[in-house]
Amino acid sequence: MEKIGIIDLGSNSARLVIVNLFAEGHFMVIDELKESVRLGQDMERDGFLKPARVAETIKTLKMFRKLCDANGVTRIIAVATEAVRRAKNQRSFLDEIQSSCGIKIRVLSAEEEAVLVYRGVINTMDVPKGIVLEIGGGSTKIVYYNRRNMLNYVTLPFGAVTLTGLFSGDGLKPEEQAAKIEEFFTEQLKQVEWLKEVDPDVQMMGVGGSFRNLFKICKMVHKYPLDTVHNYKMQVEDFLPVYDMIKVLDLDKKKKIKGLSAERADILPAALAVVKAFINYMGVDSFIFSGAGLREGLMFNQALPMTIEKPVADVLNYSLTTLVKYYDCDEKHVEHVVNLSIQLFKQLRVLHKFPRQYLRILKVAAMLHDCGMRIKYYNHQRHSWYMILNSTLYGVTHRDIVLAAFTACCHKKEDINMMDWARYRDIVSDEDLDVVKKLGVMLRIAESLDRAYSGSIKSINCDILGDSVIMKTEVEGDAALEIKDAMKSSTEFRKFFHKNLEIL
Repeated sequence: MEKIGIIDLGSNSARLVIVNLFAEGHFMVIDELKESVRLGQDMERDGFLKPARVAETIKTLKMFRKLCDANGVTRIIAVATEAVRRAKNQRSFLDEIQSSCGIKIRVLSAEEEAVLVYRGVINTMDVPKGIVLEIGGGSTKIVYYNRRNMLNYVTLPFGAVTLTGLFSGDGLKPEEQAAKIEEFFTEQLKQVEWLKEVDPDVQMMGVGGSFRNLFKICKMVHKYPLDTVHNYKMQVEDFLPVYDMIKVLDLDKKKKIKGLSAERADILPAALAVVKAFINYMGVDSFIFSGAGLREGLMFNQALPMTIEKPVADVLNYSLTTLVKYYDCDEKHVEHVVNLSIQLFKQLRVLHKFPRQYLRILKVAAMLHDCGMRIKYYNHQRHSWYMILNSTLYGVTHRDIVLAAFTACCHKKEDINMMDWARYRDIVSDEDLDVVKKLGVMLRIAESLDRAYSGSIKSINCDILGDSVIMKTEVEGDAALEIKDAMKSSTEFRKFFHKNLEIL
């Protein structure tokens, strides 16, 4: 296992993530540190990074270096983006960092930056066709892809920091500044010819700190129960009231908004004005938040170099496998329980009548059903429930995560706390409770059929005869323990499927 540090030096903030690289191309973030350095502030006048901003950045990078050393980091991959890319004093700035911090920073070209943002998104989102809007401090990236191939990109040299600076004068009211930014940014979009050719049904995705802050505000406003920004879907009709509320406030009032970082309060209206201009110009009615971007693109480059040529083929499976390895689950047992669960789902389809996409929920639950044992064996299904709800899961919706967590919580017994279920009523429906209970019974039987972790039951064939389900097993060796344990679920099976269960 290797620990690496990744530093992203942007126009607004500097961020360090420390990453464990482990088996077979998988990785996990284990620490992070973020500071608002505003490196690109006041550059518009003469193109030079200002001494105060440079000093603050060097102070921050020294802290990053200390944290890397404390964590035993063996390599630091440091990159800089728009502000440093445009700076006339770029060379002296980089040399000063090298000599004072011992960190060599590579300045990304606009194309390299766009590609890394794309890789961060495409390897963590199961969206075959999308347009990515990444709002930085000094620039805004737009990336268009289809069939998981990057088709076009543009980097506009205006971000949340620079737009705030450009339109903060002239005694304009906050809402007038926002309107000016909307108008200005729309004009920039009109000059990007390929945007006019983008498919109208494309999915918009938002990347960057401003989107993360927007999610936190929405979480507070709507009392959203999950802390996961990645794959959060927002309707434009829900975005507009938030934007209208924020754009009219002065700075002191903005700082008091719950969920809004005080360090970002002054520049968030400009970022939201960019979002408003973009959704109007593109005619989208919703957008998805991506918690992954440039830094994740770098992580995939380091952990799984093949993604430089082509993206991960199965985003969800890669993510689940990462968690199985990270939580040190028994991989052979996990694989066997997943296979048996899938067989049960298919064999019992005439009874449950669930569409194929529900198989994804069952797979997530089956792969992570035992992860709670990393906390404690007793009642580990409850720990698995919590861990699934709070794990880094890619390629799956928030609704599917919630349903998978509750399904995993049923793999030992029907163990759904209705107060817990009620917390997620804005994500799941009353009908979903029946889904969870039926999937939970299937998972419970599948796990029982590998009770000794021996893989002795190879396959299942179910005959539905009258009021009974005859489950015939193909066995290698003695499977008495497995069959007896699986039969303990017969009462719940009859309760939810209205059939008697026999296992042969």
